[in-house]
Amino acid sequence: MKRSDNTTLVYSSETGRIKQEKAKSAQPAKQPGDGTVRLRREVKGRGGGTVIVISGIPLGGADLKELAGALKKRCGCGGTVKDGIIEIQGDHRDTLLGELQARGYRVKLAGG
Repeated sequence: MKRSDNTTLVYSSETGRIKQEKAKSAQPAKQPGDGTVRLRREVKGRGGGTVIVISGIPLGGADLKELAGALKKRCGCGGTVKDGIIEIQGDHRDTLLGELQARGYRVKLAGG
């Protein structure tokens, strides 16, 4: 059987599983934006639960997680940080709007 040059060996009976080197992606890059933080309410695909998605925050890494923790405490609910976007459980748009404006961000309510 002839091997072509564009194939990659994944498993060999001599050495076992071959580990692939992946591109380094330690932290997601900051998303370019227009300086406006957007609050969007999502319910679709979340089992009927409401989630507020906060995007456009010009922070990264630990600072973003720290802000998410402060917002979760302020609302008294759970949430997470995924790919530079903060997700807060429950419909707390008004509380989040006031808190982000108090921290000096320009905030816009987006979507429904």
